[in-house]
Amino acid sequence: MHSEKYESVWDALCDTRAEAADMELRSALMSAITEGVEGWDVPQKEAAKRLGLTRPRLDDMMRGKIDKFSLDALVSIATTAGFKLRFQLDEATSIAALQYEGDQHL
Repeated sequence: MHSEKYESVWDALCDTRAEAADMELRSALMSAITEGVEGWDVPQKEAAKRLGLTRPRLDDMMRGKIDKFSLDALVSIATTAGFKLRFQLDEATSIAALQYEGDQHL
């Protein structure tokens, strides 16, 4: 039996490093948005309105259905939510990292 080690779960699940990087960024961004929305402590109907989403679309995001959101869509949702995104590229041994400064006063 052969055992492989991966840097992340996405490296194990994706066919290419580019796909893994995309999934890792989408996952991080979706988690940050979800955490921010939960911090608003408002009904989901209000949260969806703040984000410019339909209620079913917000439900998909809150349930972590990452396959339903592109990186572009998540960046748009995050900026609508008041997040200030900074993109930082590290050495090849580490993929890009996003830093969030959530402004939750929409």
